[in-house]
Amino acid sequence: MSQAVVPTALVQMRCSADPADNLQRALGLARKAAQNGAKLICLPELFQSRYFCQSEDSAQFALAEAVPGPGSEAFGVLAAEFDATIVISLFERRAPGLFHNTAAVLDGRRGYAGKYRKMHIPDDPRFYEKYYFTPGDLGFRSFATGAGNLGVLICWDQWYPEAARLTALKGAEILIYPTAIGWQPEEKARLGERQHAAWELMQRAHAVANGCFVLAINRTGFEPDPTGNGGIEFWGQSFAVAPDGRILARGPADAEAVLELELNRAEIEAFRIGWPFLRDRRIDAYEDITHRFSDA
Repeated sequence: MSQAVVPTALVQMRCSADPADNLQRALGLARKAAQNGAKLICLPELFQSRYFCQSEDSAQFALAEAVPGPGSEAFGVLAAEFDATIVISLFERRAPGLFHNTAAVLDGRRGYAGKYRKMHIPDDPRFYEKYYFTPGDLGFRSFATGAGNLGVLICWDQWYPEAARLTALKGAEILIYPTAIGWQPEEKARLGERQHAAWELMQRAHAVANGCFVLAINRTGFEPDPTGNGGIEFWGQSFAVAPDGRILARGPADAEAVLELELNRAEIEAFRIGWPFLRDRRIDAYEDITHRFSDA
């Protein structure tokens, strides 16, 4: 049975070029959080490696693994030891030539609860994810866990209100976004402040519109473009949002951190009663949402 108040930890990491090192450091940070009492522990997007999507390189497919597989099994042991729910982001090898950007949910002693495959796949300079990932085909999901009903979405998904809404309508009380987002150094002076503000504002809007908690877990540090042309300065600043949109915790911009906080799930119903957005939805009038665009 899930508990009303959920001790939670967001693990913000620097990611090195050594996958084995990243895995062991991630396990160590997650263990520290569990020892401090966290019952929900969340890690950043693709934390076992540097963000390899900065370039198109077929050698990077060697990083992929089955899900469930070695990564989920390693964190499954930790989840079972502390009876904590852990959400991790993995590069999934589904079949030869078929790969996904995937999150796995490890639900304490109950074990592997399932996975979500990233639905929205970007293709921008230094974010060449369409080369690596097939769009998800599992739909938007809610996982009933000891930490509550969790909806997991991944990074680029965070810009789509449809994804947050459909996940909340599946019963999710906590929306979790493993993320790898940052500045391209040549844009930072001109656009950096606005880009970061938009990212945070979007997540706060998801929380308010759906009356749920939102957790955004980012990596931090500069990672060079493998082609030798610049790189990405990941902006850290992982954060948690309450159903009314207030920021509950925010990490530093340029350092690893484990953000520890409590989520009081009673706030969800209290907010939804006071602001009944789900009640007042005009579900009879939304059929055009399935169209790409209206040319009328």
